[in-house]
Formats: sequence, structure tokens, C-alpha cells
Amino acid sequence: MTRETPLGVYVHWPYCARICPYCDFNVYRNREIDIDAWSGALIRDLEFWAARTGGRKLQSLYFGGGTPSLAPLAVIERIIDACARLWGFEPGAEITLEGNPTDAEQTRFDGFARAGVNRLSLGVQSLRDEALAFLGRDHRAEDARKAIDAAARAFDRITFDLIYARPGQTLAGWREELTEALDFGAGHLSLYQLTIEPGTAFARAVEKGRWAPPDEELCADMFDAAQELTSAAGLPAYEISNHARPGEQSRHNLIYWTYGDYIGVGPGAHGRLTMEGARLATETLAKPQDYLAAAAKGAPMHAQTMLSGEEAMTERFSMGLRLVRGMRLNADDPFFQTDGARDKLNRLIADGLLAYDETASKATLSATPDGRRILNRVLYELLG
Repeated sequence: MTRETPLGVYVHWPYCARICPYCDFNVYRNREIDIDAWSGALIRDLEFWAARTGGRKLQSLYFGGGTPSLAPLAVIERIIDACARLWGFEPGAEITLEGNPTDAEQTRFDGFARAGVNRLSLGVQSLRDEALAFLGRDHRAEDARKAIDAAARAFDRITFDLIYARPGQTLAGWREELTEALDFGAGHLSLYQLTIEPGTAFARAVEKGRWAPPDEELCADMFDAAQELTSAAGLPAYEISNHARPGEQSRHNLIYWTYGDYIGVGPGAHGRLTMEGARLATETLAKPQDYLAAAAKGAPMHAQTMLSGEEAMTERFSMGLRLVRGMRLNADDPFFQTDGARDKLNRLIADGLLAYDETASKATLSATPDGRRILNRVLYELLG
């Protein structure tokens, strides 16, 4: 691990007002919060990792969840202050907080901004009431519109999410909804195709035949429409699901996609750190009560595993090929030492799914637009 490697912190807030039927994150229904207990546990977690990553400054701090905009403001303030004390922030560091477009959360935007949050990520998910009801959201489309406007007044940088490929959604309907979203003028949008995750309420509904997702051809058309409309609006894709104006890309998520170093704190948070040339995978205790109890007792709060070279390579390719610009892949990369690597690469290039520029001083491997549509298959054929 070098000081030049970007370093970020992810803080997982595990509580939500309700559990969305498509969500498979480590989340729990909201409950009464002990501010001192939660602040103390999270800061102890941060101190543990600060002792192992000293001398580096943070490029980003990201509050995710769950719904961190429901966390007590004092907890957010204390975490930001602790990160400033333990590491310090690089100039222009990004501090993002996720929130939802409910009235209760909108009233708190100014407080979060005063605490140091400089980027807000809103879980809008749709600008259509019937879709929001289907997705189990606790806001309406008009709430979302008001929240986007309120967020733009409180923060210089905002982003919001939309989910497409919903049952019954048409291509024309998606184009209309996305056009409306682009008209808000946000510098960043995340556009996610609805996926049916195992163990979720949606997975059970699909298994019972209550509804079915759109066919693959319509999903592909919706993906293509997103590329067209966002590019025309000046927010081209820079990652499979993420679109931004120049300079508005998510600095925190770029750490993930470029396989940088990030610390995960809070229940169920994951982290990746480079230690003595190897890749350390970390995961905190998942249940909030276990996490708080371990912190109170001074007991271990994390599982730590050194990844094998093959595991780290798989993660690096899985992240890097999500980016439109691709990933660096020089001729001396360990990938080329694996059996049949060059043949697999050449075959995927010939199929129009990958592109490899080895003439530049820093060679680059990238997925083509067709390759990004079926990236899981490309990765399987490249690394399998």
C-alpha cells in the first residue's frame, strides 16, 4: 500500500424506515438510536483502521445504507470530525450521504451540509407514482421533484437514482421519464436495471408467477435509450450504470472501480486494502446488536481475509471493466501468466466484446458497448 493509492471510507448505516422489496442489502427497520453508543462504535471502528493506514489522507467519505439521512445529525457530525482527526481530507475530498425524498429527510439537508457533507445521493427510483408504489417506496413523485430542488439548493453536487425495466414499463415511457429526470440538471445520474435478487420479496413474487420482468430485448433497448439520452444531455456514461457531466463522476465509487483502497465501517460493511503487496478483504459484523456489543466490549468487529492472487485478479477485472474507459493492463500483468489468457482475450476482441490498446504507454483493456451489456458473460469467458 502506498500513500499515492486513493483511500476512501464507507460508513454503513443499517436502518431504513421500510425495507424495499427489491433490496438485498444489510438493512433493518428503523429503531430508537442511542447516539453515544452508535457514535462510539463507529469511531472505534475508524480508529482501528486508522492505526493501520496512517500517513494517508482521505479522498472520499461515503455514508450509505440503509438510509443514513435518517441517522441523528450528531452521529454524522462526529464521524466527519473523527475522519478529519484520524486521517485528514485531501483538497476537494468528496463527502457523500445517501437520502430519500421524504419530507422528514428534506428538512435535514441544510444540517448535513453544515456538518460537511458536500454531495447528496437521492434514492428517487422513479418519477411515476404507480412505479413507486410497486417498488415499495414511501414517497410520491411530487416528493421526489421537491427533494431534488431542495437538494440542489443545499448542495453543490447532487445525484439521484432511477430504476428501469420495471414490469409493464414501455420503451416510450422510459424515454419520457428519463428526459424529465435530465431536465432537473443534476450533474450525475445512476440508472439501474431492475434485478431480481435471491431472497428478496420480489424474488418470491416472481417465483410464484405474480409478475415477470421485461424480456431481454426490451431491457437492451432501454439500456441503449439511456446511453443516447444521457449523452445528448451532456451526461455520458462513464460506468455501466452511472452517467455524469465532466468532473462530476463519483470519486468514491471510482475507488471501487479502479480497485483502490477503501475502509468499510458499520454493520456488514466491506472493505479492501492493499497490505504488503496483497489484497486484504474485510467485513464487519452484520447484525447491529452484535456490532454494538463488540464495540462496547473491545472485542473484534471484523473478519479479515487475504485474497489469493486469482481472487484479487477476478475482483480487479470485474470492477475495472465496468468503466467505459476500461482498466490498465500492461504486458507484464499476472493475467497474462494464466493458461490461455491471450487466446481468450483475442477471441473476445474478435467477437467485438473487448478492446485492448497496447500501443499506449499505459495499455488499456475495455469492454465495448456490446461487451458492457453482457459483462458477466465476458468476465466468465475471460477469467473462467
